[in-house]
Formats: sequence, structure tokens, C-alpha cells
Amino acid sequence: MGLARWMEANLVTQGYCLAGDEARGLRLGLRFSTALCFVLVVVAVVLGSWPLLLGLSAVGLLAGFTPRHPFDLLWNHGVRHVIGAPELPPNPTRRRHAFKVGTALLLTLAGLFAAGADTAALVLGILLLTACASVTVANFCVPSELMALWERRPGRTMEALR
Repeated sequence: MGLARWMEANLVTQGYCLAGDEARGLRLGLRFSTALCFVLVVVAVVLGSWPLLLGLSAVGLLAGFTPRHPFDLLWNHGVRHVIGAPELPPNPTRRRHAFKVGTALLLTLAGLFAAGADTAALVLGILLLTACASVTVANFCVPSELMALWERRPGRTMEALR
């Protein structure tokens, strides 16, 4: 399997049902929310800013329980018009569950910085940023992959998580 096909398969694992041309047309848009979050988390970790991490947790919480990530709205109503890109579809269930996992990690990270546990916060921050980078660069979403593995287990379905 080539790199492009693997990256498209990663989108399927997240729950997207996109044809090849559609996936290629959305390649920037589907990365926009995670790329912006990545940059903001880098700033928060470098500054040790638990208030910024709490704010990002609120964004993640909205993303986990609504069909659109708040940053998708920035894309759909602003950025895409500037570069002539298509509108993003709603986020599938697995991707929204991944945002919930990210929210829990952001809250934990904020708590560690607030408690003065900077070393532990840096370790967790690096792990979170690595996961965020993998989904931004290669569409490889660790929580979505784990949920897909769980779903493929005999007698297990995602219905228990919905």
C-alpha cells in the first residue's frame, strides 16, 4: 500500500467516507483544526500555561459533542474562501470520540501545570503533541485506530460507546 492510500485509509478509520478526489480536495481542511490545535498546544506547553490549556479543553469538549470542531467553523466560514477549498463535512463519530480523548489529556495537562508538576506535564505534552502531529501530517489518529481495533473484536461494537 502506498503512502497516499494509507493516509486515505486512516481517514476511513476516523469514520470518513470520502472518494479519492474528495479526500484530496479536503486534505488541507481536514488538517486545519488539528494543525491549529497543535500550534496552540505548543505555545501552552512552552509557556506552561494551564489557563490556555483549559481554554483548549473547552474547544475540545465542543468538538467531541458537536458535529463540527469549532476550528472547522473558522475553515468553513473563512479560510476556505481565501484559498478556494471545499467546505468540510461534519466530523464522524470516531473523530469526535478522539476529540474527547484529547480533551481529557488537555485537562490532565492543565492540572499538571497548575499543580507545578512541570516535568510530568512536559512528558504528557510531548505525547499529546506527537499524537496531534500524527493526525495532522498523516491522518493517523491513535484514538480512532484503537477504537477501530476494539470494534473489530468479536462481539464488540462501537454501539457501546455511542
